[in-house]
Amino acid sequence: MTAPSLQTARRCPYAPPEQHARIRDTASGVSQVTLPSGQVAWALSRLEHIRTMLTDARFSSDRRHPDFPRFTRERRAFFPGRSLIHMDPPEHGPARRAVVGEFTLRRMAGLRPRIQEIVDEHIDAMLAGPRPTDLVQALSLPVPSLVICEQLGVPYDDHDFFQARSSALLSRALTTEGRTRALTELRDYLKDLIAKRATEPTDDLLGRQLAQDNDPEDVLSLAFLLLLAGHETTANMISLGVVTLLERPEERAALREDPARTLPAIEELLRVYTIAEFANSRVAVEDVEIGGVTIRAGDPVLALTNAANHDPSAFDEADEIKLDRGARNHVAFGFGIHQCLGQNLARLELQIVFDTLLHRIPTLRLATPADRLPYKDDALIYGIHQVPVTWEEPA
Repeated sequence: MTAPSLQTARRCPYAPPEQHARIRDTASGVSQVTLPSGQVAWALSRLEHIRTMLTDARFSSDRRHPDFPRFTRERRAFFPGRSLIHMDPPEHGPARRAVVGEFTLRRMAGLRPRIQEIVDEHIDAMLAGPRPTDLVQALSLPVPSLVICEQLGVPYDDHDFFQARSSALLSRALTTEGRTRALTELRDYLKDLIAKRATEPTDDLLGRQLAQDNDPEDVLSLAFLLLLAGHETTANMISLGVVTLLERPEERAALREDPARTLPAIEELLRVYTIAEFANSRVAVEDVEIGGVTIRAGDPVLALTNAANHDPSAFDEADEIKLDRGARNHVAFGFGIHQCLGQNLARLELQIVFDTLLHRIPTLRLATPADRLPYKDDALIYGIHQVPVTWEEPA
């Protein structure tokens, strides 16, 4: 019997596809699905099982493995070189330690004033511009793009170039030729930039990595990962989060009155949207039993993290958005050794954007109903293409 095709369309923006919920509710919570590439993979859907898999060395994260789950038929690794997300122990530990210091809470605290300045500048421009305006272009995209550009040492004037290539790479609809072209152009751009940094040292993330005598190819792979993930994910969470708050005026008012509520609200928004829902894939390198099902060595394994983040055995009223829930046992940032490197930066950016936007434009509202917004059902990172908003002038 052929395994059913994997469903990717959500029931609504914050709910997993029906198929994923059905798998979670079976006796084992484990089932086989056919990926768009034609591969048959095991799908895990419960929080407990996914957290177990992500901490079990019998599952490999090496995307160069011939049986690693793929959403396209091409076998080429998505990231160039030896990316952190390709690595298993013992190779992974030293490589991650070499860069994890760039994302500590202490370093993030040092970035707070500059991020606040960037957010204020873009809200100033919003208020001075026409109404309605597209929140995505006015705020959601430029803020994290500028932050990661400054952190890496990438000229922000080039952001249109890398934004177009990263959006193309994250589209499920892109042809193999288009994906290869976008990948090559972005890789070549970063390769030239790193070569320049090697001869003209700078005090930024890329410069500091090169100063540690790291292989330029490894620095290239790191830059590719951070540039791609460092703006696209946070930008989509800004848009989705703002839409949620605008649809909930009482809770929006509560956050505006008490900023201590913002961080718990962010955790809930991360949980319910789980925008990188297929990022935690693995391939079994030994036989493993999960949920009473034996997964054989060489079997592709897909973590349905959106279903897991709505697992009723882990979260009370899991399908409800409760902005005061504050649960941090979700897997929106992954789990285990490959947990998202930039999660502290993402939380900080979201906190500053939400707090500042609510205080500076308290009359902000959607100019298009939420159910008519163009959601990214065709992208590997979920989000919204445009969010038209408007507001009242202060009396």
